[in-house]
Amino acid sequence: MPARAFVPGHVTGFFSAHPHDDPARAGSRGAGLALSDGVRVTVTPADRTTVRVNGERTTMAAVTNALARLGVDARVECETALPVSAGFGVSGACALGAALAADARAPSHPDLRPRTENELVAVAHAAEVEAGTGLGDVVAQARGGVPLRLEPGAPPHGRLDGLPGCPEVEYVTFGGLDTAEIITGDTTRLTRAGEAALARLLDDPTLDTFMAASRAFAREADLLTDRVEATVEDVRSAGGEAAMAMLGRTVFALGDGLSEAGYDEARSCRVTGGATRL
Repeated sequence: MPARAFVPGHVTGFFSAHPHDDPARAGSRGAGLALSDGVRVTVTPADRTTVRVNGERTTMAAVTNALARLGVDARVECETALPVSAGFGVSGACALGAALAADARAPSHPDLRPRTENELVAVAHAAEVEAGTGLGDVVAQARGGVPLRLEPGAPPHGRLDGLPGCPEVEYVTFGGLDTAEIITGDTTRLTRAGEAALARLLDDPTLDTFMAASRAFAREADLLTDRVEATVEDVRSAGGEAAMAMLGRTVFALGDGLSEAGYDEARSCRVTGGATRL
């Protein structure tokens, strides 16, 4: 029988990169928002692993890596309204959802053992790091809310905290950025900016500071595109709070900031809890 899981989307406001030979220890420090617009993942036993996103066959190394680590072959169906490769953590969501759903088969399968939540998060996190598609989405999506990644890596190595609250969020996207190219290249400047942003937020742990630190990070890390920068400024001119989602040509805003600035195409959701098996 198929098994299912739901994983929230995740937008990162800022981060610093922390590589390690062990992918479970590699990761990022930073902060973001877990979104009610997420990914529903269905896993069905199969002779070999295949992945589809919104009905389209695709290659997603984070998913195949995760299932290989669990010793599972399956047909993985991922359904989402989120744009792919635009800074919403879709690959991490698919990997974590596949791991959570695949584990549902363990009690009735002679060759599988059930795993704890932290073990499954570690499997999905390591799988995504190996794939080069993310450094911190999985642990943030597992926690939910407004997660602060204080130490890099998956459980038991990583350490998280969070900001209270579940605000409404709007977003609009203008395309993607090459995550692998950025996180596997020279991240010195990016990491310096991310560390400064996290220190600023920990000194004043509020949503307003998170948004301001995220804007400063995008500038200092030299990741802003002209259209993203103009959209952020439109929202601020209209009295709202907005920032760039890492890593994509995407703007997210608190409340109805994008709509108030005239972006009728903006999609609305809210901050939500962490990943769960359905």
